[in-house]
Amino acid sequence: MRLSLACLTKPILHGYFRSSCSWRVRIAFALKGIEFDQVPVNLIKDGGQQLTDQYKALNPMQQVPAVQIDGITLSQSLAVIQYIEETRPGPRLLPADPKKRAQVRMISDLIASGIQPVQNLYVLQKIGAEKVQWAQHFIQRGFEALEPILNETASKYCVGDEISMADICLVPQVYNAERFKVDVDQFPTIKRLNQTLLKVDAFKVSHPSCQPDTPADICT
Repeated sequence: MRLSLACLTKPILHGYFRSSCSWRVRIAFALKGIEFDQVPVNLIKDGGQQLTDQYKALNPMQQVPAVQIDGITLSQSLAVIQYIEETRPGPRLLPADPKKRAQVRMISDLIASGIQPVQNLYVLQKIGAEKVQWAQHFIQRGFEALEPILNETASKYCVGDEISMADICLVPQVYNAERFKVDVDQFPTIKRLNQTLLKVDAFKVSHPSCQPDTPADICT
């Protein structure tokens, strides 16, 4: 009975408006039509609210997101996405075809493991004065690998004609690239896919510019 009641409770996303990992989860929830509550975790204020003992008890890595869902807490965005794929109805986020599913996971991991972690806030704070050049280098390097892969896998979206976990990972990473002044025109397939996806409602409503914790000066 406890599990049944937990499943009826809306998930709670502890995240930050501009966190690409939090954004991935917001997109996935929107695509699946899942209602959820948000608890903002300001990564800058007071030295970083993710570093408090209270938040560490929720996510020992002291990162966002942390998602409370069905009586458990999950703290990695791809784990959250795959969990809701396996437990919730709605559009598939992983293709049925094993080859396409592997391609989606490959692209997702390239972004989530090969690009984003080396240009996230914690790393950039450690780098210091050279943080912009550092972020630019690793995003550029990652996109140079990603572009030819997408040239092989993409149609309307990253893998074929259905939105998948790969698209969920791509859009926040392009947002980061633009923040750090990486010339996305160098990567026409990445640019085209991003422009297409930003027209989809799930990507619009989850955008950092319109979240509960978005600063007033950048709200749209």
